[in-house]
Amino acid sequence: MMFEDDNFATFRDGFLTTVELSAVSALFALLLGTVLAAFRVSPVPALRAFGAVWVNVFRNTPLTLLFIAVVFALPRLGVHFDSFTFAAMALSAYTGSFVCEVLRSGINTVPLGQAEAARSLGLTFGQTLGQIILPQAARTVLGPMSSIFIALPRNSAIAGAFSVSELYNAQQTLTDKGYAILPIFAWAAVAYLALSFAVRGVFRLLESQLAVVR
Repeated sequence: MMFEDDNFATFRDGFLTTVELSAVSALFALLLGTVLAAFRVSPVPALRAFGAVWVNVFRNTPLTLLFIAVVFALPRLGVHFDSFTFAAMALSAYTGSFVCEVLRSGINTVPLGQAEAARSLGLTFGQTLGQIILPQAARTVLGPMSSIFIALPRNSAIAGAFSVSELYNAQQTLTDKGYAILPIFAWAAVAYLALSFAVRGVFRLLESQLAVVR
């Protein structure tokens, strides 16, 4: 079945789109989550409030509802992108809120005395956070961070319902052609498992390279 007609090309293209969507969303979620984490521990009350509101809104909003808001509400406000970009925006905003909270928990593990020592040396808040606190915090949260990015390819399946030709969309296309549904699901499951193991492998490598000798 998979190698008949253009079925393999459909499946391959869907798989590659899932990889691309997950990679782009992971990159922007990491950047967004780091900025939000900095806001959450900032001495400026307005930034702390903005970070808290963002995290509470996006982390507690169902991802499907967030896709609907991005895909249907933004064009009404004059914001127009292709389906892939809208999907990346929704996934980045959603995943970024989780990245923020994981990083913030890592920041809380760094002894307060290090920040006080940095300030006594004349470092600014940004220099203290970027050069001393965040590098240590990032090492301590690699485990929970991997869980967030392992879930990202599976979360990207929702994009298939919003005209993005990713893996779930390819699975639907093959199902609509009348092929047996179980083998299609089996191929999709293998593809998602491969992505999960690949992400886990990257984080295991990072953990081994960045492990703190105690």
